[in-house]
Amino acid sequence: MNNEKKSKTALLIGASGLVGGHCLLYLLEETSYTKVTVLVRKPLTVVHDKLDQHVIDFGELETHGEHLIAEDVHCCLGTTIKKAGTQEAFRKVDFDYPIKLAALTQHCGANQFLVISSLGADPHSRIFYNRVKGDMEEAIQKMQFMAFHVFRPSLLLGERKEYRTGEKVAAVAMAALKPAMIGPLQKYRAIQARDVGKAMVRVAQMDLQGVNIFESQRIQEIADSAR
Repeated sequence: MNNEKKSKTALLIGASGLVGGHCLLYLLEETSYTKVTVLVRKPLTVVHDKLDQHVIDFGELETHGEHLIAEDVHCCLGTTIKKAGTQEAFRKVDFDYPIKLAALTQHCGANQFLVISSLGADPHSRIFYNRVKGDMEEAIQKMQFMAFHVFRPSLLLGERKEYRTGEKVAAVAMAALKPAMIGPLQKYRAIQARDVGKAMVRVAQMDLQGVNIFESQRIQEIADSAR
């Protein structure tokens, strides 16, 4: 039996973020990928034979068609309303850019689209953040990729470039509450960003089809099994 993995290419956007940075390293380690294209606003310091890096304006994705060709597309874009400044600016990063990326890469022949969303994502939510994430998921689902994988982590743990006081406080609280988070509550446990990145790359190798939603507990299980 031939157990060799099929050679393929990957595209990543959001590589400078907390999850995206880890996702990039795992993509470069994954032997099934012969090329990993990364679209960034500022150059990365990462150097690798498989890495094909391009500095672009995300608002002009449609002008970079030659860099949007890949079988697997990993979207790790995300911000906060505080960092974005306004709800409109937040929606541009967390809705407009992922939707445009999905539409353009599907047109270019992508088979799988993997995206970071959030626990609680719901297009009918009263919470603006969750509603935008839900709208994003719903819009991409309608594009009918061969496989659409949605990752809904709880609070992300890891060293960010910017300090977020609220997240630091929440992380301490979540750590204290972790022993009590069992059964249905396990999906609310905080999760390391590196494990989300690892799970994204692992899921892309599973040959799953259709729409697949992974919440924190399942993301953690997949990351643990990949060790």
